This record gives sequence, structure tokens and C-alpha cells, in this order.
Amino acid sequence: MSHAEDNAGTRRDFLYYATAGAGAVATGAAVWPLINQMNPSADVRGLSSIFVDVSAVEVGTQLTVKWRGKPVFIRRRAPEEITAGRAVPLADLVDTNAENANLPPTSEATDQNRTLDEAGEWLVMMGVCTHLGCVPLGNAGDFGGWFCPCHGSHYDMAGRIRKGPAPRNLPVPVAAFTDATTIKLG
Repeated sequence: MSHAEDNAGTRRDFLYYATAGAGAVATGAAVWPLINQMNPSADVRGLSSIFVDVSAVEVGTQLTVKWRGKPVFIRRRAPEEITAGRAVPLADLVDTNAENANLPPTSEATDQNRTLDEAGEWLVMMGVCTHLGCVPLGNAGDFGGWFCPCHGSHYDMAGRIRKGPAPRNLPVPVAAFTDATTIKLG
């Protein structure tokens, strides 16, 4: 075998490898947009979790924020609201399930299982009536919590359904304090 034939084989092998490599890159470039379009959009990724500054929320008041297109009630409860919420026996509740995404699904709807902190001062709930999806009014109703005027559902100061057609307590989303004045939702 001559030196010229040896070089020709090397060039041929190089061309095969270069063509296969270019084909692989072109296939990847063509397939990537199809795969990438299945990822959530930037606005959806941005809403997956938010940070809420609660430093301006006074005792006995609430802040409503929008998260994932729905209102979230963040209430800083007064001591008398905490006492009243903790005095309610489970037998008086329509829904005895905590409906708290931070706890196991079988957790009871005690006041302690509905609040974000041990003291019971902070209550975070989705602000959507569990009957037909209306937004309840705060500081209203027969139990001093929330009242949905559309069909007459009454929630207490822990967001538990007490009277009316709503079947479940207002749900507590995944939430946690990241520092003394910031709550992370999601």
C-alpha cells in the first residue's frame, strides 16, 4: 500500500466522521425546539413561588395577594381571634380536615393545624370559596371570619367552613416564613 492510498483512507474516514457529526448537530438543532416547547413558559415559572413582605401587616388586619391567578389571604390575627379559633371543638366543624398543604392530608382542622406559626398569629389561605369559587369578604359573617355573599358560606377566623353550602375549609397553600417578615408561597 502506497503512502497516497493511506492518506486517501484517512481523508475518507475524516469525511465520514465529519458528516456524521454535522448530521447529529443538525438533528439536535431541529429536535430541541420541539422538546423545549413542552417546558412551562416564563410567566408560569415566575408564578410557581412568590415572596411576600408582611412587615406592614398590623395585628388584626389582612393582606390579599395574587398568586397563580387567585387571591391569597394573609391575616395577622389578634390574640382574641386566636383564642376564639382555638376554642372551637372539632365536632362543631363541617369539614374536620385541615386542608393544609404543609401537613399530611389526614391532619385535623384544629386552629393550630391551620396557621403558619406556632403562636397562631399568621394565617395564610387561598381566598376562593370552596362552594363555587367566589371570593369571600373578610371580617364578615356569623363567625367573624369570611363570608361568601354569593351563596351564604360562613368561615371562622381560621378559615374553616362553619355554615352554608361550602363543603370544605379554605385551603392553606404551601407557605413558610423565609425570615421574620417574608413569607414564601409555593
